[in-house]
Amino acid sequence: MARKYFGTDGVRGLVGVAPITPDFVMRLGYAAGKVLAKTSPSSGRPTVIIGKDTRISGYMLEAALEAGFNAAGVDVMMAGVVPTPAVAYLTRALRLSAGVVISASHNAFQDNGIKFFSKHGTKLADHVELEIEAAIDMPMECVAPDKLGRAKRLDDAQGRYIEFCKSSFPNELDLRGLKVVVDCAHGAAYDIAPHVFHELGAEVIAIGAAPNGLNINAGFGATATAAMAAAVVEHKADLGIALDGDADRLIMCDKNGRLYNGDELLYVMVRDRMATGPVAGAVGTLMTNMALEVAFKELGIGFARAKVGDRYVLEVMKEKGWILGGEGSGHLLCLDKHTTGDGIVSSLQVLSALMRSGKSLDECCSELVLYPQTLINLKVPANFDWTKNPAMVAEKELVEHELGDAGRVLIRASGTEPLIRVMVEAKTAVLAQTMAQRIADKVMAA
Repeated sequence: MARKYFGTDGVRGLVGVAPITPDFVMRLGYAAGKVLAKTSPSSGRPTVIIGKDTRISGYMLEAALEAGFNAAGVDVMMAGVVPTPAVAYLTRALRLSAGVVISASHNAFQDNGIKFFSKHGTKLADHVELEIEAAIDMPMECVAPDKLGRAKRLDDAQGRYIEFCKSSFPNELDLRGLKVVVDCAHGAAYDIAPHVFHELGAEVIAIGAAPNGLNINAGFGATATAAMAAAVVEHKADLGIALDGDADRLIMCDKNGRLYNGDELLYVMVRDRMATGPVAGAVGTLMTNMALEVAFKELGIGFARAKVGDRYVLEVMKEKGWILGGEGSGHLLCLDKHTTGDGIVSSLQVLSALMRSGKSLDECCSELVLYPQTLINLKVPANFDWTKNPAMVAEKELVEHELGDAGRVLIRASGTEPLIRVMVEAKTAVLAQTMAQRIADKVMAA
């Protein structure tokens, strides 16, 4: 059954344009509340926690969600500004019915979205999202006055999450003597991430930590890494850590400003785990660089590709019984540390790997040489289906034939934006760029 509102990561769009409007979000909260109420114990009232990032629209949407849940008879705990993975953690730790995050992740402030976590701290199953979608289109009827939900603030949400992040770092290690640049993207981790690294002993230079409601992800963070790299060189720091607006994504750089993406960081974590015990396998996505797959094969480690999106990576990890996985974009999962992707927790896993090995980030990645990869994002009309474009399909097949076994092509629609993503891997950067542009030109001519 096709989804009407939910994408790969919740409901997302331009604020003020359906579905990101106060009236729709209130109905979404009500629908989710009615669905969740059916799965809650009969002896207690269902309770959800709501967190948000730093977008100015978060205030409006937070109020709308609260009203919808309360009208459905669901109590609400307000966590305020916290990272997406903090909501996943708090939902599980407080034994709540569900967690809700108001965020559009790495998008600009004009966008916003709503995403849900189950009581287990994982993304909702597809069938639950479809049930919520069906309920949205039903009449909204308030419960009886004595059954209305209540709302209260969780004043120590940030402190609880800071302690959780620190607990994911080995007790026998600390970060004393390490100078790190932490780029918070003017987002949800601005008043959390610097404290985590500082309390573990590091000297912290925080950038992208002055949100004003309009500057989230603007020139800072995991999708704009030049600021982090420049700050590392300027301050002569040992490492740079860049998070995105909701802090579930991670990109790092070394002391020279050289960037390391999610594929490389996953490699570092896998090699570290191998030093302490066997690793059965790891999960990537259709976008994962071929070099990582080849490297794992040489190490005797299983590798599987999931659809793009951390929820799909998690699904395959659970199917395989593996605990490590991730995306090149920086979503990394360590299921023995957290139930979802977490930029801060993932960075601590990389840091512990460096400290245990006594090597630099560059040295840990020296045996992994990524294949040149070109990704072109193309704006397209809503519901554009590239598979029904004969010229584009023909060009893709021609490029694949020319590349043979020395490269690959991936074309997919974004699950969060009206974009077609064209990705080509090849032996040389020039070849990858040329081939990707050939396919992109067919889209533009459509």
